[in-house]
Amino acid sequence: MKDKKAKPNDENARTTPEELEEVHKQLEQTQAERDDLLGKLQRVSADYANFQKRVSRQVSDSIAYEKEHLFKTLLPVLDNFDHTLEKSKAAENVDVVLQGVRMVYDQMLGILRSHGVEAVEALGGLFDPSVHEAMMRREDPERPDNIILEEFQKGYKLNGRVIRPSRVIVNKLACTEAPAQEEPSGEATEEPDSEANREATNDFESTDTE
Repeated sequence: MKDKKAKPNDENARTTPEELEEVHKQLEQTQAERDDLLGKLQRVSADYANFQKRVSRQVSDSIAYEKEHLFKTLLPVLDNFDHTLEKSKAAENVDVVLQGVRMVYDQMLGILRSHGVEAVEALGGLFDPSVHEAMMRREDPERPDNIILEEFQKGYKLNGRVIRPSRVIVNKLACTEAPAQEEPSGEATEEPDSEANREATNDFESTDTE
């Protein structure tokens, strides 16, 4: 029984030349596909490496260009400072010098605004910890609580993002609940007053009898 079953297996294990040729063709096709994929992978890797170098160079060039543009916009301010300093030597009136400094200051603010920089509103406004930094607290009963009384240093935003908070003094009023807690003591002080009134009436009656 075992020998009879082994013969069909031996016959099935035999491979014809046509089948071998088909297997060789499939193997060659698989190797060709592998070589093609490997070549594509190598080209993609080379392109990616070149892309990284190109992006890094473009970022460096962009930063250098922005720096150059920023410095060029600041040069006129420096020129005006030079003119103001030269004129201040011969100026007879301090107001003339102050006017020149004010003009340069306004010019500087205009340049900063053109680059997206704006000052943070602080003085007289409510304290906001996201844009203000409290340096001190002071009590001013004539002003509302949590109002900014004084500004030590201006804060600035760049395109809406805080790059430096304003350093300020904040108004901090004392707790106003203390008078409500003194009501029981006020009621207790009424009793001596009533006893004094009764003693006064008794003295008045005794003087009448005399």
